[in-house]
Amino acid sequence: MMNFEKRTGPDLGSAAPVYPSHAVPDWYRDAKLGFFVHWGLYSVPAWAVQHGEGVHIPTEDAYAWHQYAEWYGNTVRIAGSPTWERHQRLYGPGTSYEDLADRWDAAAFDADAFVGELVGAGAKYIVPTTKHHEGFCLWGTETTGFNSVARGPRRDLIAEFHAATRRAGARFGVYFSGALDWHVSDFPAIESDTDLFRYRRNDEHFARYSAAQLDELIARFSPDMLWNDIEWPDGGKGRDDFAVAALLSRYFDAVPDGVVNDRWGVPYHGVLTREYTDIPDIIPQPWESTRGLGYSFGFNQDEDARHSLSGAVLIRLLVDVVAKNGNLLINVGPAADGSIPELQRAAMRELGTWLQRNGDSIYGTRPWIRMGEPVGAPVRYTQAESVVHVHVLDPSAGEFVLAPELRSATLRWADGSGATAVGRGGESMVMIPDALRSTPVAVLSADTH
Repeated sequence: MMNFEKRTGPDLGSAAPVYPSHAVPDWYRDAKLGFFVHWGLYSVPAWAVQHGEGVHIPTEDAYAWHQYAEWYGNTVRIAGSPTWERHQRLYGPGTSYEDLADRWDAAAFDADAFVGELVGAGAKYIVPTTKHHEGFCLWGTETTGFNSVARGPRRDLIAEFHAATRRAGARFGVYFSGALDWHVSDFPAIESDTDLFRYRRNDEHFARYSAAQLDELIARFSPDMLWNDIEWPDGGKGRDDFAVAALLSRYFDAVPDGVVNDRWGVPYHGVLTREYTDIPDIIPQPWESTRGLGYSFGFNQDEDARHSLSGAVLIRLLVDVVAKNGNLLINVGPAADGSIPELQRAAMRELGTWLQRNGDSIYGTRPWIRMGEPVGAPVRYTQAESVVHVHVLDPSAGEFVLAPELRSATLRWADGSGATAVGRGGESMVMIPDALRSTPVAVLSADTH
């Protein structure tokens, strides 16, 4: 996956605007876990080609066989693609992707119950998609009739998400597709990474359109996070009041402790994003790992347990990301009716149960002097003041090597029981209690004070 902070064009020279100098706020760095919610027209067909271990997709077919169900509106336009074939068979050649808007029934969506599941899983912030690349807006926008109030659900879904999230005491963010909007564009289907930036609108009219929508979202919801995707129209990167610099200035004036990501295509970067990417070590800047529980963000009804993270693997992923100075923005992809598929719900609930017992080792922490150890049983470290939390990623091993820097610390397991290091072959070994050996991650706290 590409890293968007490396894209900062066009070069405007002396006409370049001044961007806000806004640090990532502590609330975000303390939060550690957020939930993406990818829900849109793509949730009606809810389908993409299965990906996973043992599946080889040639590079030239990567977009025709896209792993993301939320890209259905693009893959369905690639004649002969599996999505195109399936769409013809199920909906008929006369049904366009946008026609699915009138088939979208969100009758099962209860915002408080939905948000309650996310908060119960440990979420400190929630970021629903307000408009994905298809251009369908999930709030009552005045900019277009292509929205969830005028069609389909006939509900302001973002207003419902916002109110429920605030009631639950979590932070609320918005995902927005800034530079891709297939509804108001007339380009061929995207079939390569190059097309991703070639087939998009960069004109001033579209930049004004995008800015008006984002201004609406800021005014209505005061989101704690602006999560922009696929950059911003080049026609909106100057000194105009509809350009990125002015937009971000207005946003930070309205939400002083707000946070943005790095996908604007400008020199200002908030939180660095890493999508479906394994990071090998600590990144000094605040960053965020994001992915779906499966191989897609939007719900793919063909995925099963072989394609989706188990609760145990999800817990280890969170620990690994936090130890490397990141937040995890894990995605839930609801069905079209607004229900959370059971496969996703089960993993979320296992994560929530683990965090209820071990949350002190995650929330509010910072990286230690290193993220883990190069040899021996895999461990990950986090730190809060004088306490170093040692996360044992494979408790079934029964023991692990204690870091030399922690040999004089007071050791205690997360269940409150004490621990003792035993010297063996020049190393200090810590035995893992039997009761913790079946847990996904066992946590030992070392107080160095």
